[in-house]
Amino acid sequence: MSCIAAVSFIAGMAFLLMGAWPVFGFFGLDVALIWWAIRRNYRDAECQENICISDEEVTITRMKARKPDQTQTLVRAWAKVRLEEDVERELIGRLFLTSRGMVTEVGSFLAPDDRKSLASALNQILVRPRI
Repeated sequence: MSCIAAVSFIAGMAFLLMGAWPVFGFFGLDVALIWWAIRRNYRDAECQENICISDEEVTITRMKARKPDQTQTLVRAWAKVRLEEDVERELIGRLFLTSRGMVTEVGSFLAPDDRKSLASALNQILVRPRI
């Protein structure tokens, strides 16, 4: 970040000395936007989503930075996995867990192929008979 700020400051000073003083402010704005994007990326990387499947229920816990944990519980007997997928265009959309009218999106931060493999793994676990 300091390298970006230094390069922007030097380039901004060059424009300032040439008389194009508004450009100096735009270089500062660029540095501020890059700093904000990096901070947001680090904060989003701290988010977690845990899916715990027991004999009776499916518990989804979402942990976000500086926010209280959110927990949602679904009845395992009614839980279904739904993946939005367009086979013709080879597009993979959102992944949902549904149970008796409740719809919960999971894995929204995952890449499409990872969402597909998560859907497959969840399907395999949910169809397994409970003992």
